[in-house]
Amino acid sequence: MEPILELKGITKSFPGVLANDNINLTLKKGEIHALLGENGAGKSTLMNVLYGLYAPDKGEIFVKGQKINVSSPRDAIAQGIGMVHQHFMLVPVFTVTENVMLGDETTRAGGLLDRKTPADRIREISNAYSLEVDPNSYIRDLPVGVQQRVEIIKLLYREADILILDEPTAVLTPQEVDELFTIMRSLVDSGKSIIFITHKLREVLTFADRITVIRGGKVVGTTTPDEADQNQLATMMVGRDVMLEVDKSSAQVRDVILKVEDLVVLDDLKNIAVKQVSFEVHGGEILGIAGVQGNGQTELVKAITGLSHPVSGKLSLLDQNITSATPRTITEIGSAHIPEDRQKDGLVLTSTISDNLVLNTYYLKPFAKGVIIQEDEVLQNAEKIIENFDIRTPSPLIPVGSLSGGNQQKVIVGREFSRAIKFLVASQPTRGLDVGSIEYIHSRLLEKRADGVAILLVSTELDEIMELSDRIAVMYAGEIIAVVDAEGATKEQIGLLMAGVKEAE
Repeated sequence: MEPILELKGITKSFPGVLANDNINLTLKKGEIHALLGENGAGKSTLMNVLYGLYAPDKGEIFVKGQKINVSSPRDAIAQGIGMVHQHFMLVPVFTVTENVMLGDETTRAGGLLDRKTPADRIREISNAYSLEVDPNSYIRDLPVGVQQRVEIIKLLYREADILILDEPTAVLTPQEVDELFTIMRSLVDSGKSIIFITHKLREVLTFADRITVIRGGKVVGTTTPDEADQNQLATMMVGRDVMLEVDKSSAQVRDVILKVEDLVVLDDLKNIAVKQVSFEVHGGEILGIAGVQGNGQTELVKAITGLSHPVSGKLSLLDQNITSATPRTITEIGSAHIPEDRQKDGLVLTSTISDNLVLNTYYLKPFAKGVIIQEDEVLQNAEKIIENFDIRTPSPLIPVGSLSGGNQQKVIVGREFSRAIKFLVASQPTRGLDVGSIEYIHSRLLEKRADGVAILLVSTELDEIMELSDRIAVMYAGEIIAVVDAEGATKEQIGLLMAGVKEAE
């Protein structure tokens, strides 16, 4: 059967980087084709070429056997190709209807905007594919998983037959991931075809029909879930054997570094998000906070790092009261923070890599003399961290926003770990990262644990929590409902606790 989409010899380069090197790819009608590779492998670049965001240096694109020219997203949409980006393209203060019709508006008598017709069409699409989206809801009020469905509706509204989903599960909870794949299967059952960009091995083996692996801008192979396993795919992705299991020695537990007592924290809407939480983290141990996203973890971390202040309770770091301290004070005491949202809270995307690597030390020697920044010292620091932490970039002087997600995370880890620290908050440290980067981040966390650092690990990835933690505290509805030793704990036990079943023993 003729493929619905075919890419032949696609080549795309940027200054200093050959992002796509003579790539060939086919997509069959009614299939989910996973595009698997490390961050920076060239997956998103290839799809941006297909969607008309980049012009290829060489190569051809065929849809239903016909050669097409795609010079803009409008051209791609006209050919039935749509794309949902990893970072959603939605206007928060607009309704679902307004976002969907944006750029394709219709008017009624008198020149007024026609919202009813698009809203009715959105309801039809939502019902047809079990998307469960209210056309009149404002984007700002919707959970991330529902916002993603709005992006999918935008494509179906424009009658796309070929859907490109770029890292669609990177920002989703496990429950939302399951819902997304149910929707994807419904789409292909109705004749749509999906290219699914990811780096998550379990997902492609569970949900894809075919898998193409890209490494260093080249296709290294195409396989199926029946023919491959996680180890084979990991080796194809990174070009070497990867430790999928964490090699963790016994903890050498030391003194209490962080003490949290009866903490109460409000969320942005002034509702109680953290309720009377108490726990301790010792030097040389990793305390994992497990729980479904939205159970108070984000607000807990903000309070501990000084990004917000609790309404009651006490926080002590190295026997110093930090309950009302500023982030700078907490950092100077000996704390480091890998934030949940690296782009919002961890980096200044328009600034250079070298500047981002001194965001919390730029005012200290040797990076400053008085009020004068010592640019040579900043650059030397960047070059050393780039080498030590394997940050893949042509230069320390390019904007950090131009790096892949994995390399952006390495910038944060390099910055935070290059200081003398006693306490580390790692919040979703591997969210959106590929298997090679995950292995790297995990090994660095265990190195810090061996150095005697107290680590608070917050993650919605239960496997990550169980592999890295020495003790696991489970958060549900703003409370820590249990703390268990990781050794001997089972997924079933932790899963029940995450669902609020307290009698799980």
